[in-house]
Amino acid sequence: MAFKNVIFITLLCTYVAAFTNEDIVSARIESCRGCSLNRLPEVKKFIVEDVPAYDRVEVKYISGAPPELILLGTADNELERLPLSQLNREQCNELLQSKGFPKKNKKSEF
Repeated sequence: MAFKNVIFITLLCTYVAAFTNEDIVSARIESCRGCSLNRLPEVKKFIVEDVPAYDRVEVKYISGAPPELILLGTADNELERLPLSQLNREQCNELLQSKGFPKKNKKSEF
């Protein structure tokens, strides 16, 4: 029985690691509104001030949830979950950009 579990876990890890940035359709950041987020001022600024500037990224507030970036494929299939707690604001922005999320175009006003 343990052997079957090892094979299943190996296949699951291979599947999760097999996606590329082209497989990522959108992202969601899940976090509580306060609690632990208030103890992470850099991550809080990223979520509140920076995330709205990105295309295809939404924020979902869940009571008690630690801040995580969830990468989504087609039909909102979860591809990967990345914790944000140990990152600073700049690293959070770099992470989103490295996963293929551009900032929205600012329209010039004339």
